[in-house]
Amino acid sequence: TRPGAAPIGAAAARLHRRPPGAPSHPGGYRELSGREVEVLRLVAEGQSNKAIGVSMGLSALTVKSHLARIARKLGTGDRAGMVAVALRTGIIH
Repeated sequence: TRPGAAPIGAAAARLHRRPPGAPSHPGGYRELSGREVEVLRLVAEGQSNKAIGVSMGLSALTVKSHLARIARKLGTGDRAGMVAVALRTGIIH
C-alpha cells in the first residue's frame, strides 16, 4: 500500500488484478475478426461446435480453434464468459 493509504483486503486486491489471459489493454475485443464474431454469435445462441461448423462450412475442430483464440482475446476461459464479455462490450447484441 501507499504511505497513508488504507490497506485493502486480499479479496479486494484480487479484484484489481487482471485475470490470467485477460487482454493486455482495454478494448482487446476489437481484435476479433468477423468470423470470430460470427462464431461468438452462434455460441450465444447455444449452438454446439458441430452445429456452428455445419452452418459456417467449417469443421468442429476449426470452430474449437476459433473459440480458443476468442477466449485468449477476451480473457475468458469458457463459453459463458465469452458470451458475457461480448454482450457487455457490444460485440454481439
